[in-house]
Amino acid sequence: MQADHATTQPAAPMPHFVCKPFAQLTVHELQAIHILRQQVFVVEQNCAYQDADALDTQCWHLFALDDEGHALATCRLIPAGLHYVEAAIGRVANAAGVRGSGMGRALMQEALRQLVRLSPGPVRISAQQYLQRFYESLGFVATSAPYLEDDIPHLEMLKK
Repeated sequence: MQADHATTQPAAPMPHFVCKPFAQLTVHELQAIHILRQQVFVVEQNCAYQDADALDTQCWHLFALDDEGHALATCRLIPAGLHYVEAAIGRVANAAGVRGSGMGRALMQEALRQLVRLSPGPVRISAQQYLQRFYESLGFVATSAPYLEDDIPHLEMLKK
């Protein structure tokens, strides 16, 4: 009888991230971003709220698309002084099929690199509490007690 051996597959390369201000997004890119955000924040988290807001038009959007034009990961980069005193990263979402692949870490690392260029200085996030350790591993520190945002526990975190 032969033992089952787990084979390690080489990690798939991370897709190319694109970072654009809202006005430069194509309608297809914007649609892909909004579909992913609605899938994650409204459908999966069973949270009825208006995801698309006026802040979108003043932000840069970081995203990766697959070969068919579906968004794999996205977040928005908020300039300092617009929502918080500091620059911020918000609406962080990964498609279900890429979770656990390192895509979330790659997305956040690229977001932090882009913010150095776009709006240097500290970066604030409103993180879902269950992701606190993940964000701490990226250098963020909790700056608030947990609070409910759309009935989901969050906390503010800052990376200096």
